[in-house]
Formats: sequence, C-alpha cells, structure tokens
Amino acid sequence: MNRDLVKGLQAAWELPEFRSGIRELVDLDEVAVLLAALSDPEHDREIERSLLGLLRSGLDTTEIREAVLLLLEQDDVRRPLVAAMAEPLADRPGQAAAIASAAEDPAVRRELRAVLDSARARELIWQAVDNQVNDNRVGVIHRAAVLFVRHRSVRRLVWALRRHGVLRELRRRADDPSPTGGG
Repeated sequence: MNRDLVKGLQAAWELPEFRSGIRELVDLDEVAVLLAALSDPEHDREIERSLLGLLRSGLDTTEIREAVLLLLEQDDVRRPLVAAMAEPLADRPGQAAAIASAAEDPAVRRELRAVLDSARARELIWQAVDNQVNDNRVGVIHRAAVLFVRHRSVRRLVWALRRHGVLRELRRRADDPSPTGGG
C-alpha cells in the first residue's frame, strides 16, 4: 500500500474532529490497530486488505462518506492532512505543490464529492484498487478507462487535477529535474 496514503490516514486519524465524526459508526480500536500495523514496513498483504475493506465499507456508508467530505472542507483539517501526505514527497516538490494546490481548490473537492457520491463509480474505483493490490496493471488501466469514459464526474475531476499539474507531476520520474518531466 502507498506509504503516503498510510501517513495521510494516520494524520486524519489523529484529528479529534475526524474521530468524533465517525466514532458511532466504526470500531475505532480496529482502525487504530490496522493503522499501527500498516506503519510497520514489514506488514503483510492481509493487513492492507483489512484496511481496504474497512475503507470501502466506510465510503459506501453515507454517514461516514459525508463526515469525511465535510472534514475535508474545513481548512484546519484539510491542511494538516495535505501536509502529512506531502511530507514524504520532499524529493518531489512539484508533486507535493500540485497536490496541495488541488486540495485547496473548491472545484476539485466538489468533483471528488460527485465521484464518491456515485455508487457505480465507487464500485469501479474499488475494482481498480483490488487490481492494484493484486499487481494487475492491465486491470487497473481497464477500470481507469471505464471510469473515465462512463462517468462525467470522473472526467471533470481529472481535468481539475490536470489544471493543477497533478497528472504531469505523477508522470514525472523522481530523478528527472526538468520542468516538463521528460515528456
């Protein structure tokens, strides 16, 4: 699992606003144990699968999805979370800046909400995540293409992320110092 995602989840978990928003809906001890296990670089795939299952059920639960999306609208919650996600990207300052810029854009957050509000889009996203966990690159690419073609909200989110340079920075190799990322 992406270490940046784990760090972001841990940062969100440490925010009292986040925990109080979902306390009645999830077993907080289970989440804490999973996050602690994920922070160990030697964790096994079953820990990742357990956390992904928990994330999936959370995003499929309207109350939890709304709590998370509302928290991301609050500057004092969003900014530390983005900072925690950007910290491991110290060697990729362009990528960190692009992600931070996109996170501050209300249009990006609005499109993210539209994507996550669609049950069909969420299902395709989870299929892509399952393919990623299983190292099935063709499956990931296929699901991403289907998402892009079938869901207008996904296309709008991609274009919004593109405006902030997120896609360009994701394509850039870590050792490429050029502003265009070599292509």
